Amino acid sequence: MRNTAKITTAVLAVGALTLGLTACGSDKDSGPGADGPLVVAASPTPHAEILDYVKGHLAKKAGLDLEVREFTDYVTPNTATEDGSVGANYFQNQPYLDDFNKKNGTHIVPVVTVHLEPLGLYSHKVKSADGLKSGATVAVPNDSVNEARALKLLAAHGIITLKDGAGNDATPSDIAKNPKNLTFKELEAAQTPRSLDDVDAAVVNGNYAIEAGLKPAKDALVLESAKNNPYGNFLAVKEGDQDDPRVKKLARLLTSAEVKKFIQDTYDGSVIASF
Repeated sequence: MRNTAKITTAVLAVGALTLGLTACGSDKDSGPGADGPLVVAASPTPHAEILDYVKGHLAKKAGLDLEVREFTDYVTPNTATEDGSVGANYFQNQPYLDDFNKKNGTHIVPVVTVHLEPLGLYSHKVKSADGLKSGATVAVPNDSVNEARALKLLAAHGIITLKDGAGNDATPSDIAKNPKNLTFKELEAAQTPRSLDDVDAAVVNGNYAIEAGLKPAKDALVLESAKNNPYGNFLAVKEGDQDDPRVKKLARLLTSAEVKKFIQDTYDGSVIASF
């Protein structure tokens, strides 16, 4: 049984969640120089699963007291890290973090990159991207970085063409050519796999695809290449906490041969070790 505290942020306001964590004493134990456990906020799959492996197989021998807390959104792990409710987080990539820090005035920094979850296009209605009919509806994540990433995936496979210079904040308005006249439905990232019965196809983040029972390496109509991919997921902390001995221990364990083997054996190409 996984020893985690599961937190569903869809029904809890961020402020109330932070208050609840503080009331439990988490911020006192998780901050820099604390003697208590290192509390790490993580998406359930695969991040918390990888951390649970570290906790169950490697942490004790390394002298690391590790506590894993699951969050189901892409916002609260950073706000909780910023305010000290948790000591670190593991769920995001560099373009997303850069955008988040800029928009929210936070000071989160990466420590070590662990894995890549290739973004994929999925469908319950067609068996190939070529099978998408004219006027088909495609769901994409609605946060700026993941929406741009989704559009770049479609462009890389010739489904659309983006305007020159379209970057990490690209939106459907940056599409130069749309041969199939696709309509894009912008949804919160966690909702994209749930939309597959209502749309013709959906671009889904790797962690949410796995949680929904999809196998990216097998089920995706098109899938991101791992080569030179800037979207590796990393352990992150508030700036200044990089030298916390507990953080350094966890960084070493997350990039160990044991964790690489766990990722390879568990996810069969749907999650790729980045070290």
